[in-house]
Amino acid sequence: MAVRLEELVEERQGQTSLFDRYGRRIHYLRVSLIDQCNLRCVYCMPVRGNHFTPKGDWLTPEEIETIVRAAVAVGFDKVRLTGGEPTLRPDLIEIVERLAGIEGIRTLAMTTNGLLLPKLARPLKRAGLTRVNIHLDTVNRDSLSRLMLYNRFEKVWAGILAAEEADLTPIKLNAVVLRGYNDDDVADLAALTLERPWHVRFIEAMPLGPQATVALERFVSNVETKARIEERFGPLEPAFGGRLVGEARMYRIPGAAGLIGFISPVSEPYCDSCNRLRLTADGKMRLCLLTDHELDFRRALREEGEEALKALFARAVRAKPVGHQLRSGVYPLVRSMSQIGG
Repeated sequence: MAVRLEELVEERQGQTSLFDRYGRRIHYLRVSLIDQCNLRCVYCMPVRGNHFTPKGDWLTPEEIETIVRAAVAVGFDKVRLTGGEPTLRPDLIEIVERLAGIEGIRTLAMTTNGLLLPKLARPLKRAGLTRVNIHLDTVNRDSLSRLMLYNRFEKVWAGILAAEEADLTPIKLNAVVLRGYNDDDVADLAALTLERPWHVRFIEAMPLGPQATVALERFVSNVETKARIEERFGPLEPAFGGRLVGEARMYRIPGAAGLIGFISPVSEPYCDSCNRLRLTADGKMRLCLLTDHELDFRRALREEGEEALKALFARAVRAKPVGHQLRSGVYPLVRSMSQIGG
């Protein structure tokens, strides 16, 4: 159904805002730059048999900038660069510089596995990147080598320190918990917050794409993860009044410098507060991480031009589903996590 932009845009507090059919303000755009990765985490990507988007099908830096400018024009103010592994994109610095120059972006962040940050952290900061989330599933070296294939703890640790030294802060560490892999290690990971002002966030495994079976068979709810942490440190103190902050509920070990977060899309869905859309590396706009609905922004840009994008954003927001259907046994299968960007 055709939707006029004016039907969804409101002026609030002097700012343009885009609202969906359920009253959610949609203002957060995640931009996947590449679906390739230099790791093979078992819940994300098969070791073999991957079919990556050819480089010629990636959105160019100019196209990414154009789409993000259109997003900002209709009310988006937060952008996160994702992958695959975005630091594998050879023109990453140019992309960051282009996006950092767009007036109206409040936050320009990136999610990465951190392996290439020792050489990229300072250039990214100079280019205008605000901060990074770094993926680290465990501090146990044996568990890490089984879960995050091709990774070494020393390499990702060096990346975390490089990001901190470059002031890409606050440092947020993301961990997906799987039974039999790292569920026994969660308290050790949480302990990183005792002396450091980092945010360690535990994420429930989500069943999607070729690795959906892994997430289903190895699922650990954050109720269990939180209980394991409290077994060692005692009751956690709620932060931010116990409210949902983005997709995470935040806590603190009493007296700790940092925070612990729990992102629970399976056991405690936060769809009613979802505020994001996701742009894939090949130019499709995914309306929900855990459904397969997409619109082709690359085709619209190349065939119809920049002005068509604003109307297409209105259509995307209008079509955004109320939530996923995991509890009904409906799982997205078209793309893997590495093709979406999380």
